Amino acid sequence: MAEQKGKLKMVCDNRKARHEFHFLETYEAGIELFGTEVKSLRAGQANLQDAYAKVENGEMWLYNMHISPYAMGNRFNREPKRPRRLLLHKQEIIKLYSKVREKGLTIVPVKVYFNGSLAKVEIALAQGKKLYDKREDLVARAVRRDTERALKERSRG
Repeated sequence: MAEQKGKLKMVCDNRKARHEFHFLETYEAGIELFGTEVKSLRAGQANLQDAYAKVENGEMWLYNMHISPYAMGNRFNREPKRPRRLLLHKQEIIKLYSKVREKGLTIVPVKVYFNGSLAKVEIALAQGKKLYDKREDLVARAVRRDTERALKERSRG
């Protein structure tokens, strides 16, 4: 994903997924939305907690992504947790489907953002971490933080 200044506006991030999964590959997908959902996204009213993607009938669908109803939307608002279609190339969908089916991997949404005027979702082909993997990550983060703190204090003194 080529990030350009001023073009990308982050809406939400799935930090819990980074703790729970190893990301093997990432993809950028468009998302099919209705007007009031786009307005809610622009206001930052979205949540990816417990969201996942699944291939059904040759299409990629995003489940459990919560987009709050737009305050001025009245009857045009949609169900907050309705399934939403992700827009990917057919070959990418086939590739993801075969990997998920064979190796027991899963597809997790990582973040939602606007690229210009288009709403995009970054999804990742992910493998669940074991408990010891999570502990190793915590230890590595603590060691890195301690060394950075020590270097900072040394440079001051």
